[in-house]
Amino acid sequence: MTTATAADYGWIRSSSSPFRYPLEIGYTLALVRGVSPAELLTLAGAEPRGVCEGLDELIERHQTLLDESDAWDDCVLAGACTVPSEEGDWTLALALGGDLGSPGFMGTLSAGSRVVSHSSNGGKPMDFFHWYENGELRTSFEWPTVRTGSTPDELNAVMREVGLGLTDEDASNVDRKAAVFALTERLTGVRVTEELLMLAEYRAAEVPEEPAEEWEGIIIDITDAYGERTYVHVRKDQL
Repeated sequence: MTTATAADYGWIRSSSSPFRYPLEIGYTLALVRGVSPAELLTLAGAEPRGVCEGLDELIERHQTLLDESDAWDDCVLAGACTVPSEEGDWTLALALGGDLGSPGFMGTLSAGSRVVSHSSNGGKPMDFFHWYENGELRTSFEWPTVRTGSTPDELNAVMREVGLGLTDEDASNVDRKAAVFALTERLTGVRVTEELLMLAEYRAAEVPEEPAEEWEGIIIDITDAYGERTYVHVRKDQL
């Protein structure tokens, strides 16, 4: 098993890092076992955009997409490639500018397998980690101190080892993004390096915007000063 920690991923903050652009523009990086790059992009409903030789070309393709679009925040370009590990081949998918797919899509993608992903929405301080196993979201968090999923505490020991503090008291000065890279490596056996990102041959595809879900109403949940909770369901036709 890999012993990666946040220190192994300090390069992501370097001024010459190939990951600076994804951090600035927003990204999703997912590692998927048992699904090929072509299958992943097809399942995502993404429109093929050829092959990119290395991350620089993928970034250039994304910038062109931004220049041609009226709504820059709807432009998501994904590149997918095969990477080996001791557990067999994985597909690394890097989506520039947004999400690779909805939580439901990620759950479906992990059926009979494993998906580990992390993301950022760029300039806003929102960063997420998700571990899916056989269609189930096992552990998810934005802040390591607040974890959700069917087994929110299963990774606690590993999270501490990579440098993620689980409480306000044991929070450290470790770069949380670097630590999340290390946590992803612990779960996949795949070490993401500058060389891997720069030299990979990516299948590129434009990811469609997620359609807005139709809603039928809202639930108002109120807790008063005495701890009593009141639920009010308001239908759309009542508004």
